[in-house]
Amino acid sequence: MILSDKKIRSEMEKGRIVVRPYRADCLGSNSYDVHLGPYLAVYRDGALDARAANEIREFRIPKEGFVLVPGQLYLGVTEEYTETHDFVPFLEGKSSVGRLGIDIHSTAGKGDVGFCNYWTLEMSVKLPVRIYAGMPIGQLIYFEVSGEVEHDYSGKKSAKYRTVSRHPTPSRMFLNFPAKRRKKTSRPRPRSR
Repeated sequence: MILSDKKIRSEMEKGRIVVRPYRADCLGSNSYDVHLGPYLAVYRDGALDARAANEIREFRIPKEGFVLVPGQLYLGVTEEYTETHDFVPFLEGKSSVGRLGIDIHSTAGKGDVGFCNYWTLEMSVKLPVRIYAGMPIGQLIYFEVSGEVEHDYSGKKSAKYRTVSRHPTPSRMFLNFPAKRRKKTSRPRPRSR
């Protein structure tokens, strides 16, 4: 079952759901609105490698906004830090954002019980669109869990995104491969004249 506004507020009072900063007007009937943080990142290389720590270039969104273009993956981050204990959080785009052709996540809309961090967004667009830091970007929906959770996200050794960061976090897929099979990213060497 999805938590209602009253249930979300009640669980916040108990500390089982945390959203910072909290704004009462962002609490919907059965969701909580989150906003785009000040940073975006793009991968440096055009071809990514699942076995490598792919490098990113991060930048701050200017006051006048930034135009996202089709064919480019952008990593964004929520303005809000969240903690979810005993519930499964889902991050979905707002309908107003979707109607601008902005996708805020490729496949990673579900969080885990025990997730305590900012949300990294995997953003792409259908048409060029100007975005702004602080704009509403998505909504968190909370589901009840059936049964007892043996290991929440914050306690799992295999959890790759536990380090709290206000900055977009690139893929850490390479950690799924044994160390000897991982690739080191190489930087292009300057050409000699």
